Amino acid sequence: MIQEFKEFAMKGNVVDLAVGVIIGAAFGKIVESLVGDVFMPIIGAVVGGLDFSNYFVGLSSAVTATSLADAKKQGAVLAYGNFLTIAINFLIIAFILFLVIKAVNRLKKKEEEKPAPVAEVPQDVKLLGEIRDLLAGSQARL
Repeated sequence: MIQEFKEFAMKGNVVDLAVGVIIGAAFGKIVESLVGDVFMPIIGAVVGGLDFSNYFVGLSSAVTATSLADAKKQGAVLAYGNFLTIAINFLIIAFILFLVIKAVNRLKKKEEEKPAPVAEVPQDVKLLGEIRDLLAGSQARL
């Protein structure tokens, strides 16, 4: 059973998937930082200096705090600002993946369009062809 698991775990697809998941997690962190630290402050400045991460609605009368962290301590809140940030993250990741897949498909299409390389005919096959043609020519004269 251990040997079978070892063979499964070392297959190329499993290792490729593991590498993809690790790179995807790191890429997700980069996009999260890009959205949270670059895009959202710019969008907030454009719409009046608002911070989207603190947009929330208290779902009970006990929630009186003005920051999301404090409001969560007081009771249930609907944190639509966080949702908006995560939705923007998703759109950025989806768009980047679209561009990557589009580029890969373009490369595959170029590979398919290339003509197959013509194999060099070996010298002995050329000689045999010449002999055949000479024999065919001499029989035509008879």
